[in-house]
Amino acid sequence: MDPILLITAILAVVLLKVTPILLAAIGGSFTQTGNVLNIGLEGMMLMGAFAAVSVGAITNAFVGIFAALVAGLVMAVIFAVAVLVFKADAIVVGIGINLLAAGLAVLLLTVLYGNAGATPPGVQANLPKINLGVIGDIPVLGTMLNNQTILVWVALLAVPAYAFVLYRTRYGVHLRAVGEDEAAAMAAGINVFRVKFISILLSGAFAGVAGAQLAMATVGTFTSGMTASRGFIAVAALTFGLARPYRTMIACLIFGVAEALADQLGLLGVNSSLSLTLPYIITIIALVFASVRVRAAFKARTKKALQAADAAAPAAPAATA
Repeated sequence: MDPILLITAILAVVLLKVTPILLAAIGGSFTQTGNVLNIGLEGMMLMGAFAAVSVGAITNAFVGIFAALVAGLVMAVIFAVAVLVFKADAIVVGIGINLLAAGLAVLLLTVLYGNAGATPPGVQANLPKINLGVIGDIPVLGTMLNNQTILVWVALLAVPAYAFVLYRTRYGVHLRAVGEDEAAAMAAGINVFRVKFISILLSGAFAGVAGAQLAMATVGTFTSGMTASRGFIAVAALTFGLARPYRTMIACLIFGVAEALADQLGLLGVNSSLSLTLPYIITIIALVFASVRVRAAFKARTKKALQAADAAAPAAPAATA
């Protein structure tokens, strides 16, 4: 295949691949900034995808998006109550959310549609595509942006919106304060419970909408397990990006390009098992790299704190003869 055609094919679908991961990663970044790791994004995405198709099929795609948001919020409330009220470990609760969503999806498919694997052909909801007209004819940019769903644009706008909330609002200041030093934030009068609860709700809402994009942007149907670990990839992306808005977006773009490339390699006849592992290999590499960066940053902060403590310590009295 001609390299130019390969690049064009990747550009045409990269935002389609990036959007679910980016939306979920932005949601997870809220909780991560508040020092709560939400690995339940996978389950929240899955329930969002199911709600979007099920409700969208009998109403319209936009009502389906709202249903996905509500489904994500419901899962987020369960997560928040377990972690904040009952003080359960966030990692364990996140795993539980993922398992709950996987089982609940199969149960609902069986009860509502008589098929544990997928929604039947008649149950379908598709998001409309936005045609940019002459802008779509612009090389590269037009290829990427033309005929995308509204949620692609929502995801792109969500990045600066997240940055604004994080750095320009009272809530963002409180969230960062809680993440840096919860005890100090509480002593300063910040309602830590409320700040964390809101961050978890935001993560659920974003993850639910991510599921809507995943389900309704292409086929318009739901299959059990259709998230295919994208929630975990979102966690890897926000970890790699240190939950910072634009760093996280760049990390998501890397994963999106990897997934788009994997699809094209499959079409070129490359072993499907090999090509499909590409996004997950990059995920592992990114997590290792992020772990090294976080460890180095922690050592630097510790060294700086020790130096500051030494500088503030009173000088030892001089010995008398």
